[in-house]
Amino acid sequence: MKYYIIAGEASGDLHGANLIRALVEKDSQAEFRMWGGDQMQAVGGTLVKHYRDLAFMGFVEVVKNLRTILGNIKFCKADILQFRPDVLVLIDYPGFNLRIAKWAKEQGISVHYYISPQIWAWHSSRVHGIKASVDAMYVILPFEQDFYRKYDFKAHFVGHPLLDVTPKFKASTGWKKKHDIPTDKEIIALLPGSRKQEIKSVLMTMLQMVERFPEYHFVIAVAPSQKNRFYHQYILDRLKEKVSLVPNATYDILSEAKAALVTSGTATLETALFEVPQVVCYKGNALSYQIAKRLVNVNYISLVNLIMDKPLVKELIQQEFTADNLEQELRLILEPQKAQQIKSEYTILKQKLGNAGASKRTANLIVNSFV
Repeated sequence: MKYYIIAGEASGDLHGANLIRALVEKDSQAEFRMWGGDQMQAVGGTLVKHYRDLAFMGFVEVVKNLRTILGNIKFCKADILQFRPDVLVLIDYPGFNLRIAKWAKEQGISVHYYISPQIWAWHSSRVHGIKASVDAMYVILPFEQDFYRKYDFKAHFVGHPLLDVTPKFKASTGWKKKHDIPTDKEIIALLPGSRKQEIKSVLMTMLQMVERFPEYHFVIAVAPSQKNRFYHQYILDRLKEKVSLVPNATYDILSEAKAALVTSGTATLETALFEVPQVVCYKGNALSYQIAKRLVNVNYISLVNLIMDKPLVKELIQQEFTADNLEQELRLILEPQKAQQIKSEYTILKQKLGNAGASKRTANLIVNSFV
């Protein structure tokens, strides 16, 4: 079969790559054309657009880049028509993918959605559009199936795809030596996000912790979509020996981190699966945040707290995200008793996420729907 897959972010690239591997196992004749990133491209198929050119975050930023976004949508539609896939597989990235889903359904293309848009968080009315344009929905969070059931729409809970990745991970031999990371200090991981907007908003405050915690070495997880030189502008000369930049090795870093400062998103869940105590950091465009605050229907911004339905990890949002508050929370999670409490709760979190095999279950459901 011919598969057209659209992922617009780093996490979608990871999950898309694993899904492609699973589809190939199930369908030896599979042919792929896709929007995604390096990981999807590495497993085969033709990469049409890289997600680094697609990531616009927040209401104001979307408006500023509306011409580019509309141009991408127009190009995508033409490219799909030319490829004529048997199935269109959309991975999260709702602002773009929901538009493509509606259009594709009108063209008679089978639409399958892997990793549901977080419509349960805000703008729940979009569920009606999903019912009309999506043939099959595969959800990865335990409460999402119940959400769709309320609207008389069957969603398949396939488990979380990170469970296919994190338990099997083994750190690369010599990764510390390769990046000149000292071995006599424990590591604090900085995960400031994958988009330039996110990084600009949080990294300078995160880096203020370096001199406040001189007994630790700080390691910045460089996003796959960014270059090391982008981060250099935020690292003061006096900090350079105390901070390391490590690209494409987030899991190596988390496998040895004592604690982590993490921008909200999939990274909060990855950090939890590596059992690393964390502080969740978020600061966005002030106007975008005020708009979102009035629309959002959830109590938390991190996946960890949303799944647990309680404030397991501290979230510092907007005005609360200050250097003094961050220092206080980081000191707290470095205390052995607090760290152990968080790790114990992470065990419960893993149980809630279901079993490994999300990619294979999704691939089976997609392929079998055409049998």
